[in-house]
Amino acid sequence: MSLYATRRRRNSMATSLAWGAAIFGLTWLLLILAALLYEGLRGLSPAVFTQMTPPPGSQGGLLNAIAGSLVMTIIGVAIGAPLGMLAGTYMAEYGRYSKLTIVVRFINDILLSAPSIVIGLFVYTLLVGPMGHFSGISGAVALALLVIPVVLRTTEDMLLLVPGSMREAASALGAPRALVIGKVAYRAAKAGLVTGILLAVARVSGETAPLLFTALNNQFWSADLNAPMASLPVVIFQFALSPYKDWQQLAWTGALLITFAVLALSITARALSAGRRKSK
Repeated sequence: MSLYATRRRRNSMATSLAWGAAIFGLTWLLLILAALLYEGLRGLSPAVFTQMTPPPGSQGGLLNAIAGSLVMTIIGVAIGAPLGMLAGTYMAEYGRYSKLTIVVRFINDILLSAPSIVIGLFVYTLLVGPMGHFSGISGAVALALLVIPVVLRTTEDMLLLVPGSMREAASALGAPRALVIGKVAYRAAKAGLVTGILLAVARVSGETAPLLFTALNNQFWSADLNAPMASLPVVIFQFALSPYKDWQQLAWTGALLITFAVLALSITARALSAGRRKSK
């Protein structure tokens, strides 16, 4: 009886500590979100989406920063997602047991955990230095390098979850391997593949460090990818450090927009994953 009572006490203590840690973390998260909502909503207006970033003491918005972030993110995902999917497909379908796959997986794990500022410095050395100036395309390349490891790992994991019997059935009907992968494996793992891309977009949408070394910033509207380009994370960083109240207010509003965008992407990814599990 004493042994049973001791185990119950230990279980109750461990459960209480787990609940306490969860509540402690959630409390700070809710406080951060509450402060973000309170400060960000005060500056939310149509001007945020229709006007350029202003000089100190003037009215303005975040149009050029929002547009620049969208352009660089779209280009970065368009470059990084196909490369990540192709590499993940090779690792899961062609070289599952090869030594090259082990090496690529190891390097990919390093890239997943590498600080984004290292990626920014690498692209600065690779593109910005030889070009002699900052540019939007350099920022897009930096974001693409952050997208690749996320999509690669997700693609490999999702394709490995597809039952081998589905591939064998398609091969038994005479379908070539490329058709089996495209029509069977990809379709079975479609929700997971889309989830990986959404998670990659959520990761790069708030990156500041790599863009500081590549795209820098631009206070004016610019659609030239060969010139410095504004981005929402960099504008938030610069405005938050400034002593001007109007700039600080725009920084709060920009942070609110990024937070809502990332939350929407995360909820969409979770919904797709839940739908995939129900379909099984």
